Amino acid sequence: MSAPGAGSPHERLPWAIVAVAGTALTAFTVAWAGGTLGAGLSGHGWGAPPFALSTVSRLAADGPSGLWPGAPTGALYGGMLGLLALVAVPGTLLVRLLVDRAGRPKGLAGRRELASLCPKGIESRAREMRPTLHGRGRVHPDETGNLLGDLDPKGPELRSSHEDVELDLMAPRAGKSTGIAVPRVLRAQGAVLLTSNKSDVYAVTRAEREKAGTVWTFDPQGIAHTPRAMWWDLLGECHTIEGARRTAGHFVASVNDDTAKKDFWISAAQNTLTALFLAAARSRTPLTELLAWLADPADRTPVDLLRDAGLVAMAEQLQGTVRGAVETRDGIYETARQTVSCLLDPEILAWVSPDPRLPEFRPDRHVLGRDTLYLLSKDGGGSAAGVIAGLADATMRAGVVAAERMGGRLDPPLTAVLDEAANVCRISDLPDLYSHFGSRGINVVTLLQSYRQGARVWGEVGMDALWSAATIKLLGAGLDDADFVQKISTLVGQHDVRTPTVSRSGDGTSRSYSYRQESVLPPDRIRALPKGTALLLATGVRPALIRLRPWYKEPGAAAISAAAKAETAAITERAARRPLPGAQPPGVPLSKPVP
Repeated sequence: MSAPGAGSPHERLPWAIVAVAGTALTAFTVAWAGGTLGAGLSGHGWGAPPFALSTVSRLAADGPSGLWPGAPTGALYGGMLGLLALVAVPGTLLVRLLVDRAGRPKGLAGRRELASLCPKGIESRAREMRPTLHGRGRVHPDETGNLLGDLDPKGPELRSSHEDVELDLMAPRAGKSTGIAVPRVLRAQGAVLLTSNKSDVYAVTRAEREKAGTVWTFDPQGIAHTPRAMWWDLLGECHTIEGARRTAGHFVASVNDDTAKKDFWISAAQNTLTALFLAAARSRTPLTELLAWLADPADRTPVDLLRDAGLVAMAEQLQGTVRGAVETRDGIYETARQTVSCLLDPEILAWVSPDPRLPEFRPDRHVLGRDTLYLLSKDGGGSAAGVIAGLADATMRAGVVAAERMGGRLDPPLTAVLDEAANVCRISDLPDLYSHFGSRGINVVTLLQSYRQGARVWGEVGMDALWSAATIKLLGAGLDDADFVQKISTLVGQHDVRTPTVSRSGDGTSRSYSYRQESVLPPDRIRALPKGTALLLATGVRPALIRLRPWYKEPGAAAISAAAKAETAAITERAARRPLPGAQPPGVPLSKPVP
């Protein structure tokens, strides 16, 4: 017949007797040895009383003085307490170690498996990749890799190398900004590129990055309400067919979800924009004229300019579109107009047009220093997402060219934090470029709210490619996609669980064990990851749980916080001075006077 299991009182009674006896024996041993130690050190001899029950009786009846007559009572108690401390300290550490091991989910990576991400391993890897670290004695930890967080529960800190590329999926307010974006910008050793649709990361990091180099703020829609103090030549990237096609692709992607599924109108609009961008760039025609070409499909000026530049095939293609059926031609041009509609806003257009009064941002120079580029844009209709993606892409491609001239890899590396990438930085071929960026010393971190959000922009195939190319993946709190979380649980794997069974019969008691497999991290536990923690998936290593390191808990956070408050106050003040949309300029009457 089946009997109570291992947790029943029948099963616990023998262990309780053993525990009581062991505790009593340990206490007597400490008292016996400690008293002898105290008596000997106080000069009253090293003679120990017999280790017997009679000694226990005398100790209980007469106290320590009865066993060691003549010895000071304080010395006897001191010896006992000293010996107890010597025994208790390592015992406590051992118990804590066992408790930590028992509390850590079985099947996840520990310190040994993550040795390549620990301080010694990551420093060794950095010295191999960065020539500037050769021969140096001590190097700062931030020079060796990007801080990911601390291994849960007791560390050590873990870092990714400068050739790793990262994909982070976390719900809103789960720590993307405080635990990832801000620390990466603050700790970057080389040039920085940040995209965002909010001003929080900008406000926290701007003052610190000004100490490292020039801060360029590209804010065409007034996210941080910064006055325009720079310009970038959008057409400067369009002197080649490849450059013009990439620029046109960024505008198309900003209005087209799932770029893997382009219909006829989208593809035709991209081809037309490519031709127009190329014609304008080769002829040094301003963007205002390009917008005029779009407004008048019958205008043959871009066709003639392409012929003059020797691009006959491109001119013929554009002419074929212009001479096509009126309904088809107008549909293509209308689609193209929609993709670049943000350039109809004169405030946005000014940021991407030459202005001799202001300095020009040069991506090829930016990637060689320690400057910082903030790319801020709203999401949704009318956003400057196409412009933001174009400038981000131009900067990272400039990093590739600079790396090739350095022998293959940027040193120091370029840090590119693509926050809200699915909303404001839709680089259509980002999944294909990911692994290439890593080999060039361009540390790309793409932050998304969910896997499904990325699939909406790059398609299932594109998002799968981005997931596969990322050598570091962090999955944080609030992932509610049931199918995705189930897949992650499957990737983390299973472990064996031993279940005891106790049977009682007339012949006695027998115990047997059976084994079953359980998920290391069930889907419900992955979904319920606490804020500030993340599941780390690194290439070639079992998954691990880490604790993020928010910037406000790091040394020097007080000064950074004070600067952030001052910057936030300045943003608020600039916003208060900014006229509301639709407001009448000063001096203009709200309505026409009645005659």
